[in-house]
Amino acid sequence: MNYISNSLLELEMDPTIAGYLSIVIMIFFIATLCIIANFITKKVVFRVVTHIVTNNKYTWDDMLLERRVFQRLSHIVPALIIYYFAPTFPAYQHLIEKGASAYLIIMGLMVINGVLNATNDIYQTFEISKIRPIKGYIQVVNIVVITVGIILLIADLIGKNPLIFLSGIGALSAVLLLVFKDSLLGLVAGIQLSANDMVRVGDWIEMPKYGADGDIIDISLNTVKVQNFDKTITTIPSYALISDSFINWRGMQTSGGRRIKRSLFIDTSSITFCTVEMIEKFKNIHYLSDYIVVREREIAEFNSKNDINRTNPVNGRALTNIGVFRAYISKYLQHHSGINQEMTLLVRQLAPTEHGMPLEIYAFSNDIRWAVYETIQADIFDHLFAVAKEFGLRLFQNPSGEDLKTIVNETRKAIVAKEMDH
Repeated sequence: MNYISNSLLELEMDPTIAGYLSIVIMIFFIATLCIIANFITKKVVFRVVTHIVTNNKYTWDDMLLERRVFQRLSHIVPALIIYYFAPTFPAYQHLIEKGASAYLIIMGLMVINGVLNATNDIYQTFEISKIRPIKGYIQVVNIVVITVGIILLIADLIGKNPLIFLSGIGALSAVLLLVFKDSLLGLVAGIQLSANDMVRVGDWIEMPKYGADGDIIDISLNTVKVQNFDKTITTIPSYALISDSFINWRGMQTSGGRRIKRSLFIDTSSITFCTVEMIEKFKNIHYLSDYIVVREREIAEFNSKNDINRTNPVNGRALTNIGVFRAYISKYLQHHSGINQEMTLLVRQLAPTEHGMPLEIYAFSNDIRWAVYETIQADIFDHLFAVAKEFGLRLFQNPSGEDLKTIVNETRKAIVAKEMDH
């Protein structure tokens, strides 16, 4: 600084102007030095470290790289340069040192946070992590480190001993816990919700305990507001999302598919082996023609190979109307324009009940909008209800008043006819 100032005075410059200009030149010099140091750190040292990390046989250092630990360390160099050049400006030395120290503390916290997260990532590569996860412990350590870092930061800015600051907090902790209990619970819950990415504004959540079923419209320190589908507003305490269970439908919304899971109940008395006439009829169904031909050939080869007597339909293998119907539904869904073909698609039988045999359809629509999804689902089942009888199947339905009335009328007619015969 003195050298720059003397050099300017030798040029017969006004001492006041020389003083200000020397300060400007020194600031420019320090800024240039910081930029050069940052450039060397990031473009040279960081690239060398990245090359070494990505080309060795170890994987743990890759986690440190992914968590940007080395990149955050590079920010420390310019701060150190500024800190050690602070005596150049005596009038502002204290302020510059405080600012540089605060920046170093913040970067140190970010580095420690990255190391802790990388530690959890490394631990998760081992099988034991599935049985004994340490993420909760890592988060506790993270909170402690951040708390200590904030205390150090505040103590540095106000120029007090951190121990004095800690003792003051200890004396007020009981009062703070009593007065700000809900706010503290909300704060901790907010940190956990954010850290674990459990909810976001716009997420559709379902929480029956609080009567919530709709979209999150606001997340504050103490409450989460949910606009239900009937346009009512439900307010949930933030900490309830941590202590109680709820459903977040974000996964469905981001997947691009909405699940269809519904069953047709088949009257088991209508299930039978396919006759020759039925098989010929099925061959004329667009989605089944190839399936019937292939299955007939497979069954004939199996029965012939095992010398099975087919005079009795119980022997060997044969097509059933329920099996063909199941194959038809599968083919129908595979060609349906409203079904997401990249996601799970199956048609399965569930255990028979007093209502018949459930034939469940499990698939996903390719549009998650509620109205469109309901239309797709309704169109599919409209069609299946209509075509079931074409396979000789009856869908189960509990008798209604009209059914009983029909039975009574038919019984009465039969009695009258019998009396007339007598």
